[in-house]
Amino acid sequence: MDLKTVPIEKPADINFILGQSHFIKTVEDLHEVIVLTNPNMKFGIAFCESSGPALVRHSGNDQSMLDLAVNNALNLSCGHCFIIFMQAGFPMSILNSIKQIPEVCSIYCATANPVEVIVAETERGRGILGVIDGVKTKGVETEQDITDRKAFLRKIGYKL
Repeated sequence: MDLKTVPIEKPADINFILGQSHFIKTVEDLHEVIVLTNPNMKFGIAFCESSGPALVRHSGNDQSMLDLAVNNALNLSCGHCFIIFMQAGFPMSILNSIKQIPEVCSIYCATANPVEVIVAETERGRGILGVIDGVKTKGVETEQDITDRKAFLRKIGYKL
């Protein structure tokens, strides 16, 4: 078995969700749930088929997000993984809806941070072991950090 890290390549301000599913209809179901949950979101989805022709299946409503999804899925090439890139919305606005799709098995991350995906490769194929999401912890927040965190959440509309 070979272990590799595969960086997710994207602009710094773009959010994405990386997960695992178990069926080819995942692409259509993800597309439908995103549109129903957040109709203004621009997105691209790519899903690595795990058998048969083993293609990257894809869908979306924005070509730049779709290109990011397809290129990153090809770089990962891990069976049954899916990746969604998005603009005009945040992962938390669609994450619970995605988790409710019956064929979605797990979510590895939902972030705009720099991410490296830890991939294992054997003679049979490739699989995701986990992710490195962001940087190493630098300390514990101070009272000023708490004040800044609360102000930031209200500034971007997450809290009232």
